[in-house]
Amino acid sequence: MPAYNAFYAQSGGVTPVINASAAGVLQTAAKYPDQINKVYAGQDGILGALSEDLIDTSLESAADIEALKMTPAGAFGSCRYKLKSLEEHRAEYERLIEVFKAHNIRYFFYNGGGDSQDTCHKVSQLSESMGYPITCVGVPKTIDNDLPFTDCSPGFASVAKYVAVSILEASMDVASMSSSSTKVFVMEVMGRHAGWIAAASGLAADERGLGPDIILFPEVDFDQEAFLAKVDATVKAKGQCSIVVSEGAHTADGTFLADSGIRDAFGHAQLGGVAPVVTGMIKESLGLKCHWAVCDYLQRAARHIGSKTDVEHAYALGEAAVELAVSGKNAVMPTIVRTSNTPYTWEIGHAPLADVANVEIKMPANYISDDGFFITDECREYLSPLIQGEDYPSYTNGLPDYVVLKKKKVTKKLSPFDIS
Repeated sequence: MPAYNAFYAQSGGVTPVINASAAGVLQTAAKYPDQINKVYAGQDGILGALSEDLIDTSLESAADIEALKMTPAGAFGSCRYKLKSLEEHRAEYERLIEVFKAHNIRYFFYNGGGDSQDTCHKVSQLSESMGYPITCVGVPKTIDNDLPFTDCSPGFASVAKYVAVSILEASMDVASMSSSSTKVFVMEVMGRHAGWIAAASGLAADERGLGPDIILFPEVDFDQEAFLAKVDATVKAKGQCSIVVSEGAHTADGTFLADSGIRDAFGHAQLGGVAPVVTGMIKESLGLKCHWAVCDYLQRAARHIGSKTDVEHAYALGEAAVELAVSGKNAVMPTIVRTSNTPYTWEIGHAPLADVANVEIKMPANYISDDGFFITDECREYLSPLIQGEDYPSYTNGLPDYVVLKKKKVTKKLSPFDIS
């Protein structure tokens, strides 16, 4: 049986550890030379396949591939380009197959969230119907932690660690100044529909009274009167109040507090910043001095404070994707299966892409306190193991020594394709 080439691409918003998954794919593929010849990476995700912009990863040094484990962002470039249904965009799917045929590609590894797993599944379906079978395996990734079947999503734990550390430090700052200055600090974190990242900030709260006092989740309808009463009571009791708000916080009718009215490439609401909205409410109603901050890209790029557990998960899932593919599994996604909380232990499983695609897992009700403003002990028990361990990058001249790949392209064989 001849060795075929593989295609790997990164999709959607990047994470602190998506490159660890890339390293897992590349280093593991090299262990199966009888089945996988070369791994071509898509320049800027799936767009690289459509435009035939393929990176020959075999031309990268072994040291640089190893360094991916501690490098943030998407080393090969990512995109927010969503392939729609086969009926609407059949020409694009057929173009993918055409490119794969031209470059002898029979393995497809797509590193992304729910939308990406859906695309991976559709490619597997079309390849069969077109008589050019491609083994398609999704590699999970999303800081939102909303993929089904897996204990957690790679990328989330490092963001969780960053958010928990940030609110801990900011809360100590506010406590230092509250007697004569800022009384309330509001920190906005990512999470459009699922509040996992916001929940992780609750890990910073302890018996010392540090960390967030209030967390606003997308899973809980925002009640302005109850919220302001909670802020007022907290400031009167402690002298200050720290708040973490998910970007997806919304009222009972589903209106996002910060909906800008714009939609992104996936059709999702483009949110315009909820922290200043919440801060404005507090200033206007309670007259308290407030400061706010938006973590934004910082939370998903902060590899310098990555969770060791997260790095291990990300690499293992990239590794498992290749091993599933070469063992004959198709249209599946490897998963993390928790086997114990204390000590935290886990193993690799897998789930059908058909069941993963476009499914979004929100926080369960028993993870949110009765008043809707904090996490429960059950939630803390789930989250705490995920942020354990440090995996610092090496430093040069006082800064992290992140790798930038050479990204040498494969010679094109096809005519240009119009990507509208």
